This record gives sequence, C-alpha cells and structure tokens, in this order.
Amino acid sequence: MTDNNLQDLESRSLYIIREAYSRINPIGMLWSIGKDSTAMLWLVKKAFFGQVPFPLILLDTGEEMDEVYAFRDWLQKEWDLPVINHICPTLEEMDQTLPPNTRAAMRKTEGLKTLLAEHKYKGVICGIRRDEQGLRAKERVFSPRSLDGAWDFKDQPAEFWDQYKTEVPDDCHMRIHPILHWTELDIWRYTKQENIPLCDLYFAKDGMRYRSLGEKSITKPVPSDADTLDKIITELETTNTSERAGRTMDKETEDSFEKLRSQGYM
Repeated sequence: MTDNNLQDLESRSLYIIREAYSRINPIGMLWSIGKDSTAMLWLVKKAFFGQVPFPLILLDTGEEMDEVYAFRDWLQKEWDLPVINHICPTLEEMDQTLPPNTRAAMRKTEGLKTLLAEHKYKGVICGIRRDEQGLRAKERVFSPRSLDGAWDFKDQPAEFWDQYKTEVPDDCHMRIHPILHWTELDIWRYTKQENIPLCDLYFAKDGMRYRSLGEKSITKPVPSDADTLDKIITELETTNTSERAGRTMDKETEDSFEKLRSQGYM
C-alpha cells in the first residue's frame, strides 16, 4: 500500500461525502466511536475544511464500554463536535423470537428507526466496509431503504463510474457509505498516516485486544500482542482471524447477521 493508494481512497470518500451533503437534506452521520467511523469523521473534517456540518449520532444502548464513552466525551470536547446521543429502545421491546445476542444487537436497528422518526433524516452516513462481512459486499454506496430500514439486496441501483442515484422517495431514506471500498488494513494505514485519535481498546493488553467495538455484552477481545499501530498493521497483513471474531451475535445461528441486515442493521 503506497501513499498514492491511500490518497485515491481518500479522494473517492471525500467526493461521496460532499455529494451526499449537497444532494440530501436533512442528513446525519452515525458515529459509533470505533476506528472506521472515527476515520470517516476525519474525512468529513477534511471535506469541509475542519468543520462537521451535520449531527454525529451515537445510537446508545447504555451498553457501550466505559472506554468508548470516555473517548467520545474527550473527542467531542477536543474537536467541538455536534454530537447527538440517541437512546435506543430496551431489550424487552425487541423481537423475543431472536437469539439473545442477536436480540441485543437489534436494539441499535430499532434505535435508528426511532431516530429517523424523530429527526426526519433523509440521509444517514454510515461507516461500513464491504470486506467486513459477506452480506455487506452486496451494498451500494448510496443505498435506498424503506423508512423501517428494510433492505432488499437483490434490488439495488447500479453504480457505474462513480455516478450515484441520490434521489430519496418520500417513503424512504438513503444510507450513504463513504468508506465502503476501504479494507480494515486501509483504515489502519490511514489512521497511522493521518495520526487519527483512537480508543485504547484497540491496543493489546495482557495478550488480548478488540478488533471491533460493540456493546460490552456482545463483544469480546481476541488474542493479540499488537499494542502499537505498527504491530496492528503487521498482524493484519498475516492473520486469518475474522475482524468480527469477537461479535457474539454472528455465531448464534447461521443467518443471524442476515436477519439483522434485512431489518435495517447498519
């Protein structure tokens, strides 16, 4: 990976972010406080000359790890960020036929629905990548959704030569994915290059670290000795361990993630 490769990735993402902001209103961005959405936040600041012109939304279940909340509070103050903390529905309000961990993960999906109902966003910027999970590989950069979040991966608009369909029908909202074309390794190399702040949970302690950050009840660390950015990059160049190895809901049933995605999971 050369500096030119990262520059190409960055340029495409900046174009997507500016295109979304200019064409869809009102718009907000989901900020999970993880490495991907924080790298995307950095891109937003670059796109708008240091400003963030739309709300940053944490879909808060009250189950984020203490370090995640602390990092959010610090960066919000450090960068003067327009953060909205949106409280998600309770576990008891979820579909009780779902497996326990999948049911817990569904709280953010339902939280997004209540956010859209309250704030009437027509566009939501999300920090997902195609390489994270097989079903996400089917995503589009501009992905139309019904208001309840339903997603038909078999019926998505064609996207050729960076030409995107940005019209949003009255009964829909648009998910925008500016880093869909990045990989996990790209994110880490870019984070190092740009010196982007990170939550400490990504760095190994006592032989364990988090590859991705989710609620404390459904996310576990994985074995690792990578306690610096350079070591994380080296580890990812050779590891066969999935990025979502610590996400417990992915392992409950064969179609757990598919169920979540079809109902609006990010």
